[in-house]
Amino acid sequence: MKRKIKVMLVFGTRPEAIKMAPLIIELKRRKEISTIVCVTAQHRQMLDQVLEIFNINPDYDLDLMQPNQTLTSLTKNAIEGVDKIIKIVNPDLVLVHGDTTTSFAGALASFYNQIKIGHIEAGLRTYNLKSPFPEEANRQFVSTITDMHFAPTMNSKQNLINELKPENKIFVTGNTAIDALKYTITDKYENKFLDWAKDSRLILLTTHRRENLGEPMRNIFKGLKRILQDFNDVKVIYPVHLNPLVRKIANEMLGNEERIKLIEPLNVIDFHNFINKSYLILTDSGGVQEEAPSLGKPVLVLRDTTERPEGVDAGTLKVIGTKEIDVYNETKTLLTNDDLYSSMSKAQNPYGDGNASVRIADIIIKEFNDVPLN
Repeated sequence: MKRKIKVMLVFGTRPEAIKMAPLIIELKRRKEISTIVCVTAQHRQMLDQVLEIFNINPDYDLDLMQPNQTLTSLTKNAIEGVDKIIKIVNPDLVLVHGDTTTSFAGALASFYNQIKIGHIEAGLRTYNLKSPFPEEANRQFVSTITDMHFAPTMNSKQNLINELKPENKIFVTGNTAIDALKYTITDKYENKFLDWAKDSRLILLTTHRRENLGEPMRNIFKGLKRILQDFNDVKVIYPVHLNPLVRKIANEMLGNEERIKLIEPLNVIDFHNFINKSYLILTDSGGVQEEAPSLGKPVLVLRDTTERPEGVDAGTLKVIGTKEIDVYNETKTLLTNDDLYSSMSKAQNPYGDGNASVRIADIIIKEFNDVPLN
């Protein structure tokens, strides 16, 4: 009898965990696959929330998070840590996700050990190495050494083809972010913060990216405060990232606003249900750009670029940058233009049907069945 395919998943942040969780669940269902989970804990507390909710117990936990860690130290420690686990496990395939430092380090450690690499959410591009930083560089680095590219959309596949990646190793699967919603959304969800906002149009805000720290973030907050001055029926809930710099700016500028709630980061069930109950979303997150359209919520992207142009083309997203006047004007337009709001909320989600994990598992089994294992 042919031995099981050893598949090791490496991830370390909350967004990665949300998107890897449904895939882990699916891989564990397959009798042909032995699933090994390795977390770097690039984010500790926020990662653990997701692991607990999805009942995932890592086989290996590098516990790398340190106060004020630099990208250099994190990358070094992650490469060394994943390298040690690879030598213990000797997997047939290492799966990394997206664009994080953990993804880059996990892929590079696998490459150095001559282990095949599968890249979940492959092919997203802005082609601007400074936006988002350092994620765009991480994505491109990982694609260079990847053996199996699991692209969420045809647009992502085309990016990889344009970069001369082998087309027979690019697989369009949809995005596992959509799969995760099946485990989290419930009509019976209740929360005290949503009770606070129930008689208003709720704006859900998330902003934390490195390139937005400082003046861009202050400008975002200024634009939102002007919206509150002009619209008495609007309230804002902002789950504030754990980054101390983000918290400092948020507290300074928004802490005394009666119609803004600064709350702790939400676990994935809470967050998805907050999206579901919101009127619109302002975000610089990548994952939210995929999740919100599945729930019929317009998204204003607080960045100058997006690696998810499919959402813009479909009409579910609009990239507005971080200038105060643009944040104000674009939000105001959505609050006053019912036709535009309706078209954005009803646009078809381009990111999949919730079955990406099934497709990825099927592809892995087929690929390795065609290649004899040692």
